[in-house]
Amino acid sequence: MENATGQLQPLLGFLTSLARRLNLTDSEWARRAGLRKETLSRLRGRDSCDFATLHALGEVVGGRVGVLDERRPGTTADGLFPASLDRDYEEQLLELCAARDLNTDRWASSGPRYFVAGLAVMVAAVDGFDRPRLLALAEQLHPGASEPATLARWLKDSPVRLSRFMPMLVARQTSGAA
Repeated sequence: MENATGQLQPLLGFLTSLARRLNLTDSEWARRAGLRKETLSRLRGRDSCDFATLHALGEVVGGRVGVLDERRPGTTADGLFPASLDRDYEEQLLELCAARDLNTDRWASSGPRYFVAGLAVMVAAVDGFDRPRLLALAEQLHPGASEPATLARWLKDSPVRLSRFMPMLVARQTSGAA
């Protein structure tokens, strides 16, 4: 196993950048994570901390701290999108959407939370899908996912070709209902 020494500060820096995108001050971020502001401040001078603290900070900003399954596609440098989207991965995403299973953990395990949140917003626009529940799922995965500016960025940067993906999803929905 690779040594994690020296990895706290880059991870904390990344989580901080996510907090800033949500316009959270350190005080508000710490409060939402159930921590004292001083705890967050002290972390910036340390080499290690407990997993629960990082997990709590990540949850607030729509990030996820955990163990990476190396078999899953990597992510872009900002961690918001999968680095690639091949046909096999696209098929997994189609299955996820067509299953209508709105379990947050299942969606979160299917890709970067920002990415799958945007996908949930897209699926919410398809007739026959549970729009309110999909939008609520998107917000659980990444707070603000259904806001116009966030959605515009997702549409601009997403590797999903919606002109291909959405007709395949609709066809799957139609064949599944028949």
